[in-house]
Amino acid sequence: MDEIPKKPMLRRTKPFDWDSLRQRLQASREAVGRELTPDEEKAVLRKRARALARQPMQEEAGDGLDCLEFLLTYETYAIEMRWVAETCPLRELTPLPCTPPFVAGIINVRGRIVSVLDLRQFFDLPQKGLTDLNKVIVVHNGGMEFGILADEILGTRSIPLAEVQPPLPTLTGVREEYLKGVTAGRTAILDGARLLADKGIIVHDEIAE
Repeated sequence: MDEIPKKPMLRRTKPFDWDSLRQRLQASREAVGRELTPDEEKAVLRKRARALARQPMQEEAGDGLDCLEFLLTYETYAIEMRWVAETCPLRELTPLPCTPPFVAGIINVRGRIVSVLDLRQFFDLPQKGLTDLNKVIVVHNGGMEFGILADEILGTRSIPLAEVQPPLPTLTGVREEYLKGVTAGRTAILDGARLLADKGIIVHDEIAE
């Protein structure tokens, strides 16, 4: 299994604890064995105010989508990490008869049989020359699990929500209902929840004997 490179995530800070500040001031007084002068007390408060001023910036930076980015037919796509179980090389793909064209086949992932989908076929994307399609991204939501083909795994990154624009199918070819949005750099962010809940992906056809 390929390891997905992870980046440190910023966490939201807790509301400011004024009682804690008062305790620190009291500890400072006790440490010097006397009451703090007004100037010393103001210096402590200014130091704390500067720390508080940095907190909104940290919270704003944390308002993003943690995504796995990948290439497919020379276009960049992303899907939120909460839907990604793992990535792996495409090996020993077994085609399935009597299935829709978007079902590439099945693979064995450490004892689990996982269906693999070709999003080019599922989204009716144009075929752009020869691509590798040698990586599989296994996605799941607890009840549904399948793999999607990719040419290359680019890694993970946090995409700020401010950079996510409304989906424009004309830019990507993907129907709007399967997109969360598109970045200014034209990275199409797939809606993992919608994909995993789509009943059209479930194959009901049976092989005739």
